[in-house]
Amino acid sequence: MKHSSLLGMRNYRASLLLVISLIIVLNVSRADAKSKVHIVYLGEKQHDDPDFVTESHHQILSSVLGSKEDAHDSMVHSYRHGFSGFAAKLTESQAKILADSREVVHVIPDSFYELATTRTWDYLGLSVANPKNLLNDTNMGGQVIIGFIDSGVWPESESFNDNGVGPIPSHWKGKCVLGEKFIATNCNRKLIGAKYFINGFLAENEGFNSTESPDYISARDFLGHGTHVASIAGGLFVPNVSYKGLASGNLRGGAPRARIAIYKACWYLERLGTVACSSSDILKAMDEAIHDGVDVLSLSLGAQVPLFPKTDLRDRIATGAFHAVAKGIIVVCAGGNSGPAAQTVLNTAPWVITVAATTLDRSFPTPITLGNNNMILGQALFTGPQLGFTSLVYPENPVSSNETFTGVCERLNLNPNGTMAGKVVLCFTTTTLFTAVSRAASYVKADGGLGLIIARNPGYNLTPCRDDFPCVAIDYELGTDILLYIRSTRSPVVNIQPSRTLVGQPVGTKVATFSSRGPNSNSPAILKPDIGAPGVSILGSTSPDSKSSSKGFDILAGTSMAAPVISGVVALLKALHPNWSPAAFRSAIVTTAWRTDPFGEQIFAEGSSRKVADPFDYGGGLVNAEKAADPGFIYDMGTKDYILYLCSAGYNDSSISQLVGKVTVCSNPKPSVFDVNLPSITIPNLKDEVTLTRTVTNVGPVDSVYKVVVEPPFGVRVVVTPETLRFNSKTKSVSFKVRVSTTHKINTGFFFGSLIWTDSLHNVTIPVSVRTQILQNYYDEN
Repeated sequence: MKHSSLLGMRNYRASLLLVISLIIVLNVSRADAKSKVHIVYLGEKQHDDPDFVTESHHQILSSVLGSKEDAHDSMVHSYRHGFSGFAAKLTESQAKILADSREVVHVIPDSFYELATTRTWDYLGLSVANPKNLLNDTNMGGQVIIGFIDSGVWPESESFNDNGVGPIPSHWKGKCVLGEKFIATNCNRKLIGAKYFINGFLAENEGFNSTESPDYISARDFLGHGTHVASIAGGLFVPNVSYKGLASGNLRGGAPRARIAIYKACWYLERLGTVACSSSDILKAMDEAIHDGVDVLSLSLGAQVPLFPKTDLRDRIATGAFHAVAKGIIVVCAGGNSGPAAQTVLNTAPWVITVAATTLDRSFPTPITLGNNNMILGQALFTGPQLGFTSLVYPENPVSSNETFTGVCERLNLNPNGTMAGKVVLCFTTTTLFTAVSRAASYVKADGGLGLIIARNPGYNLTPCRDDFPCVAIDYELGTDILLYIRSTRSPVVNIQPSRTLVGQPVGTKVATFSSRGPNSNSPAILKPDIGAPGVSILGSTSPDSKSSSKGFDILAGTSMAAPVISGVVALLKALHPNWSPAAFRSAIVTTAWRTDPFGEQIFAEGSSRKVADPFDYGGGLVNAEKAADPGFIYDMGTKDYILYLCSAGYNDSSISQLVGKVTVCSNPKPSVFDVNLPSITIPNLKDEVTLTRTVTNVGPVDSVYKVVVEPPFGVRVVVTPETLRFNSKTKSVSFKVRVSTTHKINTGFFFGSLIWTDSLHNVTIPVSVRTQILQNYYDEN
């Protein structure tokens, strides 16, 4: 179906929208007896002329399909800038022929992805009111370009006006592509690029009805998710913003003068009520972003466990990101929303920055007053009006009834009709899904209920109910207290007051329950996530089409929201240090991160039981942008370091050679993964002793001297040599060795510590994570 015909068929706009906070992968194979889209990956491009590269793709495809005409009809995308490859409609037999070709690295079926502030920057110490900070030292990131692969942009949003923004950076090669309700004047000196990629989506969704779909066939954002993340990272100042009166303040992004480039690859699928992002479209978006000249690429996308090897094209983000990083582009990715379970973190490639989500020092207390005058503080985004004393019910079987009643939130719809009419309902849930609140509320509303109190595990993020329906979240303890009141009272009643906004102390910072956790299931010696950033109840711009939109703004949660916080910080750092490598920025934010909150209080990790956060929860800690601007020294990495990692992980020479674009032969014996020059040390299988090496590069005062301080994990010996590092005008990089041994005689879980290098000005800190694995090593040796 041609785009022009798609546009002409549109005649109305639907209103259905689910609030979605993180893009996560659904590696779903779509069976097709005839043909389906396959991605043919050829590795690093062999020619600088993109037209020549595309022609070579047509020739390869023609050799299988029989003619150039068939090749042109089959082709979906040609990847010709950051790397070489194409997406085409192929039968299984045609795909196999291509896969056996000498020049082809991988051929895989296409798959689909689903879409997984006012307070943030003051909380992180980047207040505009302070004239001496990173924000003002970098002209607010004015010459840096941030690219977003997401659901598009609402260009009229005040976050993207270009008041006070200077000329477009000279290295920009991109453009704005016109489409449905997206015209040339929608772009400006702030929103400098907008493209959309739909061919892969259409090839796999032939029944897609553009007339019925509410999405726009253009870079315009129907969902609001892409607009939200872009405003978090680089939105301009918008005064006096709130979500229906809550979280009021002046909205801005982390780098408010940074330029925004949008790559829409995610589309609303009406028949499923969800979002689909074709991996072939995503790869094309990454390829275009590399060509266009973005400096930072922000993706709220990921893969599901089990993760694929990093040279396997099925890990599309890792493949595209490798080529972007090789060209100096910093790639920032969301870590996933599958927490608090261990080994759930996504986007684990060592060349990307992977972000965990924390809370802010902000909450929305909502008073619940029972008929016995006991007041309980829940959490909600309820803006009123106040619900006066109203009947309160917990659905459970009366002695005289033969019908089945349930107080389980997900099953409230199974209660007899009228059970909840005119009442506030108490229910309990164990689910971690974001939709738990909204679904339960819809059941109560459908039966004529007036409000919902939902008891669940502490720490789950808020999900706003629509139409100001009062739905208040409490923990199990408070839920049990309310249940005891209901059971002890003939006519229980409750009063629910509107939510209020509370900031600063005594609200503590926590790693969000939903934030995916390490250790890395793909390569356990590579610490992931790298860093934590606020991702709970984040206010940002959105599409007016969004059902939860309040005057073009919304509050969302997820590592989708945390990733653009880091993208904004990195944009500021890029403006300050334009010649740093992508790895240098990762090192700077990891080694300077807060391990407490900004007030000096410990950061806890929410989950089934709260504990003090460790590196598997938030990597190096909570991002500290001001400190990251002057880290002292960095743990730098380049392509050779990533090759060392790939060799140590056991990838074969040919797959590595194709990925990096030149013949690569791994050493024999293969290098140790522990020597990958990361700003962390993770040893998942320590038995006797491990010695590893790190090399650091001075970016501080020329004649700097650092001394080591070791905080060893429990039961682990850590010896560093030398104990002093000396830099001067001739010695800018130095190496040190770390010898790690264990006193444990049994298999253990991970224990955590730190390795700190300190001078009179800097404390360069990396996390140390060690697990003793005697039994596994015993079997390996016997």
